[in-house]
Amino acid sequence: MTCPTTGQVSDPMSDEDIGRILAGYRSAAHKAGEAGFDLIEIQGGHGYLISQFLNGKINKRTDRFGQDRLLFAREVFSAVKAGASSIPCILRISGDEMSPEFGISREDLLPLLKLAEESGICAIHAGMGSSCFSPPWYFHHASLPEKPQTDSVAWIRGQTSLPLIIAGRMGRKEKVLEVIDKGLADLVALGRPLIADPDLTEKWQKGNDKAVRYCGYCLQGCLHRLRGGEPLGCNLNPEIAMPELGSTDKPLKVLIAGGGAAGMSAALYLKRRGHKVTLAEKENHLGGQFALAWQAPGKEDMRAGLEAVEFAVKTGGITLLTGKTADEKLVKDVRPDLLVWATGAVQNIPEIEGLDKQHVMTSLEYFRGEKKVKGPRVLVIGAGRTGIEIAEKLGREGFEVVATKRTDPIGSMMEMISKNLALKRIKEMKNVSLMPHTAVKAFRPDRVDLEQDGVMKSSEPFQTVILASGMLSASGPGEKIMKSVPYVEIIGDALNVQDIFSAVHTAYQLAGKY
Repeated sequence: MTCPTTGQVSDPMSDEDIGRILAGYRSAAHKAGEAGFDLIEIQGGHGYLISQFLNGKINKRTDRFGQDRLLFAREVFSAVKAGASSIPCILRISGDEMSPEFGISREDLLPLLKLAEESGICAIHAGMGSSCFSPPWYFHHASLPEKPQTDSVAWIRGQTSLPLIIAGRMGRKEKVLEVIDKGLADLVALGRPLIADPDLTEKWQKGNDKAVRYCGYCLQGCLHRLRGGEPLGCNLNPEIAMPELGSTDKPLKVLIAGGGAAGMSAALYLKRRGHKVTLAEKENHLGGQFALAWQAPGKEDMRAGLEAVEFAVKTGGITLLTGKTADEKLVKDVRPDLLVWATGAVQNIPEIEGLDKQHVMTSLEYFRGEKKVKGPRVLVIGAGRTGIEIAEKLGREGFEVVATKRTDPIGSMMEMISKNLALKRIKEMKNVSLMPHTAVKAFRPDRVDLEQDGVMKSSEPFQTVILASGMLSASGPGEKIMKSVPYVEIIGDALNVQDIFSAVHTAYQLAGKY
């Protein structure tokens, strides 16, 4: 069998292989005891080894480990107990592996729960999904519905008398209280929410909920980086594995131009260093593109993180000027020692014959609701991350959508699970078409000329054209401003168009510099 996620092909283990692995369990448990651990968790779910032996859809062995599929789990429990008899153990399982074809069935999972009770396991720790066959559920992506998790937890609750811990998108106080009040769980496990905000539980206890930097479950700063071999990170928390910011011995008067992700982060961390910070944002609200991102399908949970950062800026002793452009007059009035230019990016407008005669809007204008989308047909030029999100959103609203991209891959720069889920949802929409390797050449009164893979084609006219054709850094501060300020730093998309992760982290690094 091949794992779709990794491409690895499984091989049947010999008795010697199994023996070595069981010895490894015992050795690991012994080392845990020597290291002073208070608790051991045995991984029995998510498509890993114990789950594979239990799963009748995968375990086709004819030996004793196939005739008694619970045998391997029983041997593992014994090995762990032998290695660390005094350390209590909990068992991790998948409440539902969310793969009808290959996931473990409840009939196969039930004996493991009974064995856990008989073997002295202290608690059941229930997640969801399979690492191979349903990664979105394994990582609890933001766009997934919550009902399958609730249903699986309720079923487990009815099958065991052991205390139940549940994991997966539990970083919202109201959800924690709900599952506890309903008796669905005794404890909840938090992972990503504590990466986004290590002080989350303390803030909850003190009733300081507005200050919590809530994880958006987007996987962009954490899983996306790990898959690429980079260190763990977070879109909202740039402090992970970074030097702590101490107080400066040379406080400066700082003016920050732009209240998007980079500007807000720079304001917060420069203020923490002890500088006197003024933040100027030309719009009447903070957030920049961050304020638009949560409107995309499946990204609604990102809004809470934005609101927390805004709250921190508004309550952090920073002078905030909204509806104010950082022009020469403002710079002259503030007289900053340091100007941080974080004005973000603007839409790249492609040169296409007849584009000026269309009802056209940029991706930013679309998400801000500045122009009305006319139908029934909409053309999205640029099927990268933003274009894919716009195409899906319009498709849900009933428009007939075509999204083009000059190159492949479709949905470039998207985190892989987010991309696969979005493309799967779009594939189910008969009113949305994606056209890679396609360039829009000209808009005619009766048609649109396209070139796909070197072949000229034509399409019926569109009532709306939305440009998602990449972004360009906004213009710089200008020579007069540059000469009037001792120090000038350009950060975020204003320097190099990337993503929110880069914007937030460059702001943190800047604060460390001053």
